[in-house]
Amino acid sequence: MRVLELWRYPVKSLQGERVDESEIGPRGLAGDRAYALFDVVTGLGLTARRAPEMLFAAARLLPDGDVEITLPDGSVAADDAALSSWLGRPVRLLSTSEVVQRRYENPSDTETEAPGSWGPFEGSAGAFHDSGSAAVTVLSTASADGEPTRRFRANVVVDDGGEDAFVGSDVRVGAAVLAVGMPIARCVMVTRAQPGGIGTDREVLRRIHRERGGNLAVGGVVTASGPVRVGDEVSAG
Repeated sequence: MRVLELWRYPVKSLQGERVDESEIGPRGLAGDRAYALFDVVTGLGLTARRAPEMLFAAARLLPDGDVEITLPDGSVAADDAALSSWLGRPVRLLSTSEVVQRRYENPSDTETEAPGSWGPFEGSAGAFHDSGSAAVTVLSTASADGEPTRRFRANVVVDDGGEDAFVGSDVRVGAAVLAVGMPIARCVMVTRAQPGGIGTDREVLRRIHRERGGNLAVGGVVTASGPVRVGDEVSAG
């Protein structure tokens, strides 16, 4: 099994960057989920679960560690006011060093997303991941089963199936090592439309529940830092 693609998402729920190589450290790929948008009124982290239009903006990491956000109209957001105007609500772009409490929302009713089904959950204390047990996520093209892998926003896309068997193992990804401890439970995020012809499709989530028990991809914590490059081997043991 080898690395086919590497992805980092500098701002949670925005489009990210495909890179040829990256350092993997305790928080995952360098710069991944280093920033998030927070709703000023509710204090909750804002994601494409609640605001699907977020997936049509893109973020890139700048050399100094700051982030640049390109809005769907092609303009670069100059400040929080521009982001708030785009999203139609007051928001702030914050880094991991600026936020202690990381709470987001998810609907329990994934078919209708009824207002009463939305509830908060606690995110990672490190980078803005949904879970502290999944600093790096790994997905195979085989498991994606014909869907664009970008729909599932994994960090490491591999060229062969079998990543489910990594759960409970130490896995070497390039020069880094992950303790893979969990399958990734999927939510309404995977049904959302994205640029490049990825349409809204609720059947994607239905199929994951029907055929895979609701899980797709695996996640782990980093036990040994190191670089990873496209083409590197991914192996357990």
